[in-house]
Amino acid sequence: MRTRTWATAATTAFLASMATAVPAEAAETAAAVPTFREDQRALDWQECEDLQPEGEETLECATLTLPMDHDSDEGDSGETVDIALTRASDGGDAERTLLVNPGGPGASGRPLAARTHQGLPEDLQETYAVVGFDPRGSGASTPAVECDPSAFEPVLTPSEPRSPGDTQVLWEEAEAYAQACEDNTGPLLDHMTTVDTARDMDALRSALGLETVDYLGFSYGTYLGTVFSSLYPDSVDRLVLDSVVDPDTPWYESNLNQSRALDRAARNFFDWVARHDDTFGLGGSGEDVARAYDRLRDQLREEPLEGTVGPTELENLAITVSYSGNAWPPVADALSDQIVDEDPAALVQLDTDLGEGPDNDQSRGGYNAVQCTDSHWPTDRGRWEGDGHRIHREAPFIGWNNIWYNAPCASWPAESSDWYSIGDGPGDAPAHEGDALLVHASEDGATPLHGAENLRGHMPGASLAVEEGGITHGVSSGDNPCINEIVHGYLRDGSLPERTDGDHDAVCEAGPEPEPREAQAAEDLPDRFEPLAGGHPSEGE
Repeated sequence: MRTRTWATAATTAFLASMATAVPAEAAETAAAVPTFREDQRALDWQECEDLQPEGEETLECATLTLPMDHDSDEGDSGETVDIALTRASDGGDAERTLLVNPGGPGASGRPLAARTHQGLPEDLQETYAVVGFDPRGSGASTPAVECDPSAFEPVLTPSEPRSPGDTQVLWEEAEAYAQACEDNTGPLLDHMTTVDTARDMDALRSALGLETVDYLGFSYGTYLGTVFSSLYPDSVDRLVLDSVVDPDTPWYESNLNQSRALDRAARNFFDWVARHDDTFGLGGSGEDVARAYDRLRDQLREEPLEGTVGPTELENLAITVSYSGNAWPPVADALSDQIVDEDPAALVQLDTDLGEGPDNDQSRGGYNAVQCTDSHWPTDRGRWEGDGHRIHREAPFIGWNNIWYNAPCASWPAESSDWYSIGDGPGDAPAHEGDALLVHASEDGATPLHGAENLRGHMPGASLAVEEGGITHGVSSGDNPCINEIVHGYLRDGSLPERTDGDHDAVCEAGPEPEPREAQAAEDLPDRFEPLAGGHPSEGE
């Protein structure tokens, strides 16, 4: 499932204020304290060479060396991974440490430390040191996942196959990308599951010299937090999970569910555009706007804009409207410019700002590396194609695109695992029983609300706060003072909304919907990749 990273979108909001169950014995093995040379686990914090503070905070960087295979008996002679870290603080002795992850999988997490710390209230800035990390294979961590940057050169093959020949080309591209990941990444592909990263996190906690850490995860980072807190219940204290991935649904099925939710979120956008038809001129109803969008997508199949923006590029930039209300005005403006005025400049620029390019190879490859091995995937092309046709009928906005985004998993070279399933059933791992705060927007397209409700059902100590009418993926400490009060209160003293007999424990009304405006800075929009572990934007659900 693709989840966008919220290092920009959700974390900008923050600043403003997956397999059959893992057997119990496997969970016990993972939970064992890893043995590794102490000198390789020591942290030498230094001034960062490639990152700058967001404000007045002190920002430091370090590297943590860990076994590539936590179960290896090879000791010091085994292969290792270097996990790149950042720490943001006010420079004093912090009382608590907050470990953060922006989602993905495959996304860099180091920039999130400074952004998160800068967005905290002043008293919490004094309380917390915030630690970000690039999960194994991503960002500045080494070795990195490397596949084929040329796979992202425009114009990309249209995602909707209209002939057997089209389908064959798309399969060949998916298989070639999976093979390139094996050829260029090597043995790391065998050690890229969410469980592997959760074990890295506990080793990081130990290297920090802490008995417990607090954790804030967005999107796919919620599933990572779910697994981490299940494997190491005594290692996490305060647990905040924002925009929750459904823990009950492995990635293949989760991606199908996500496509439906992304489509519903896009329909909300089309309805909004129709309400402002005097500004955009794309139609007086959501159906009219959707038809205008579909016509443009068909036209780009025949004649890409300036030789760079075809139908798949259009989908990859337009999907941001299903992640963030901030994307609605600029995407609507760009669509209007092209459809009404035949001016492609804004759409071409949005493709540059939000679309995938060769620089996204590491994050896309990392996304596949985690998802393809976290759970089992169908290998029968007929099932993928049948589900693709069905989901396109149900969710034409992004259905086929999400199918091919994940299709490398059908022939992924590394062995897949059983889904890490939490619950009380045979083979399930126990869910975290301590306190936890779940926060979620009711209209979230990337991670449907039912995933948060399912996780709440597994976690007896969790409370779920819902932003009713919220349209943005990632709501922690955004512009909603009600949500901010709940999140900051929990981080401050552990207080949670009282658990109710219903599905939700606190409800905060969303703010007003966006207003049309002439321009929106690209930095205020979601990063293109750094999508769900889940599916597209990934960057989950």
